Amino acid sequence: MAAILGGLGAAVAWASTTLCSSRSTRMVGAASVVAWTALIGLVLTIPLLIAAGDPHLGSREIALLTIGGVGNITGLLLSYTALREGKVGLVAPIVSTEGAVAATIAILGGDTVGRGTLIALGVVVVGIVLAGAVRSAPGAGAAHATSILLACGAALAFGVSLYATGRIGHTLPVAWAVVPPRIVGVLAIAIPLIARGALRLTRPALPLLVASGATEVLGFAAFSAGARHDVAVAAVLASLFGAVAAVLARVLFAERLTRPQVTGVTVIAAGIVALGLLQA
Repeated sequence: MAAILGGLGAAVAWASTTLCSSRSTRMVGAASVVAWTALIGLVLTIPLLIAAGDPHLGSREIALLTIGGVGNITGLLLSYTALREGKVGLVAPIVSTEGAVAATIAILGGDTVGRGTLIALGVVVVGIVLAGAVRSAPGAGAAHATSILLACGAALAFGVSLYATGRIGHTLPVAWAVVPPRIVGVLAIAIPLIARGALRLTRPALPLLVASGATEVLGFAAFSAGARHDVAVAAVLASLFGAVAAVLARVLFAERLTRPQVTGVTVIAAGIVALGLLQA
């Protein structure tokens, strides 16, 4: 059950991150949102890193930490850029297929998954795909296509990052699995923006940016804890953040859910129940 709880905790946290960033990117831009998310997240994780001590870091651990950090920041840039123009109900469910990407890598890498669990994971993936079935508005074809391409790129980047983070969690404390994207984001995005005087911040965006930084860290911590027990299950359940974000966007931002999306959310729920019963 630990993998399920970790995956679901990550899903809730990342759905909150998505909703906050969908508003803040339109205020200060995608690069500034990534930079502030990394800065705030780093401040939050430094005490945890100090408390975790100084574990042994071999070449394998360093490689996984690097892949996890670079993949996450790349995914954030792509997804936030997509959210600046596209709807949450379109972008988030597509990006959330990151879990299927990570689970596929885990299975190809030799992870043992029972037939029933594999079927349940497949049901969840089908639900995620249906949840991403959104028609573009008239005259918005180019923006719609661009948002889809950016979201697909983000899903691939996040999927690789999730897999690396899950492997890190097997041998290192959770804090070490959480911190790499914050360091990469600060070094690659925040510092260059600060040096150019291009790091943007507005008063309306501030609470959204703080929330994004905090929930991003919480999501990574929850996923890393769950992935210690089963990377594939934790990764796919973490990808539920897309469906959660789509539903909340309907309530908070009046974005309409299509019939396939409603069906997708229902299918996802059925998959979760099946996974819970199988794990129990």
